[in-house]
Amino acid sequence: MFDQLTERLSSAVGALRGKGRISEDNIKDALRQVRMAMLEADVALPVVKDFIEQVREKAVGEEVLRSLTPGQALIKIVHAELVTLMGGGDSELNLRSQPPVVILLAGLQGAGKTTSAAKLARFLIERDKKKVLLASADVYRPAAILQLQRLAEQVGAGFMPSDASEDPAVIAVRALEEGRRSLADVVILDTAGRLHVDEKMMGEIKLLHQAVSPTETLFVVDSMAGQDAVNAARAFSDALPLTGVVLTKTDGDARGGAALSVRQVTGAPIKFLGVGEKTEALERFHAERVASRILGMGDVLTLVEEVERKVDRDQAEKLARKVQKGKGLDLTDLREQLQQMINMGGLAALMDKLPMGGKLPQGVSEQAGDKQLHRQIAIINSMTPHERKLPAVINGSRKRRIAVGSGVQIQDVNRLLKQYKQMQKMMKNKKLFRQLSSMGKGGFRGRP
Repeated sequence: MFDQLTERLSSAVGALRGKGRISEDNIKDALRQVRMAMLEADVALPVVKDFIEQVREKAVGEEVLRSLTPGQALIKIVHAELVTLMGGGDSELNLRSQPPVVILLAGLQGAGKTTSAAKLARFLIERDKKKVLLASADVYRPAAILQLQRLAEQVGAGFMPSDASEDPAVIAVRALEEGRRSLADVVILDTAGRLHVDEKMMGEIKLLHQAVSPTETLFVVDSMAGQDAVNAARAFSDALPLTGVVLTKTDGDARGGAALSVRQVTGAPIKFLGVGEKTEALERFHAERVASRILGMGDVLTLVEEVERKVDRDQAEKLARKVQKGKGLDLTDLREQLQQMINMGGLAALMDKLPMGGKLPQGVSEQAGDKQLHRQIAIINSMTPHERKLPAVINGSRKRRIAVGSGVQIQDVNRLLKQYKQMQKMMKNKKLFRQLSSMGKGGFRGRP
């Protein structure tokens, strides 16, 4: 989402290289580039003005530490201001109220409220071990209630049926009563959206809010909507006491302006980021980590958390023991590793969280997505168990059969086998393995 902004900001601070001190003269051009980068990213103009002024006040005349260049000093200042702009510390849901805790989702049509409701339910079930009940008060959009019901089944949440003929406020009250009866910890209420803000919509959402007095009122906003998102955020903030914001579709080509503007416009902290279409594609928002991503510094903490949560530890330990014993890895092992990578969001998603990870070569980035990983798994699945165990037996005729079976070209099969041979060669490098083993003994011993 922040690729363009990251590139422009890197260019801005690069102009300060070789300078011994940040002054009015040499920072003027850099801040002009920062200003242009933020405006191009669709950040609201008042937000940009305040941000630039804060950075200028702190940067001009600042003594540069011996270990830092002016560019690094400016990055430090910009990072601190970005964190402040996006709300500072981590914002968690208030789940300490008497159950059931009611979470109301509001926003325009198409922002992703229904999907976000299911994602949030899954998040609370898996991470916080909560019993969640989903209910839909959207009586306008065709099949909205059915969609939420199916999503509830997917994520393992309870669902309260409703009907398009019912009054939304009545549905909301009934959902609260059902939550109490079923001993649910959390009730998530999906509401109707409109294509644009109107009086009828705001009147209805106000009545809903009064009917159930939700603990959390989350504004769901499409990060790709740009200035429209900011205007909608302002309207909902005036109508409702918002407690948080959910930014959806952040995995797309959005310019990031909504993320940098909506916090200041609403006064409500950003609490979650929707990072994909799947129900597990929801991340807790950390202002400091996102600021680091914007500045090309990566987000290693989130990456570590994802690894601990999504990687099959038993499978990883089994593979490690196999390597340690000097046994060669077969194509079944490679397939398992590719599947683990898909579970992590693909190579591109991993690289995005590493420092300057976004600057992948074009050829690498094209092969870094889920599509390529799924293709490689399909090739391995088209092989017989014997071929997976002993890839050396795969001759020309076998390659043709595997290619046809997996819907790829023979060149793709050859490419996979070449990658496998390279992996084998690396695993047989005893010096490299000793280095990795020593790192593991020093850094991971005693970890649960």
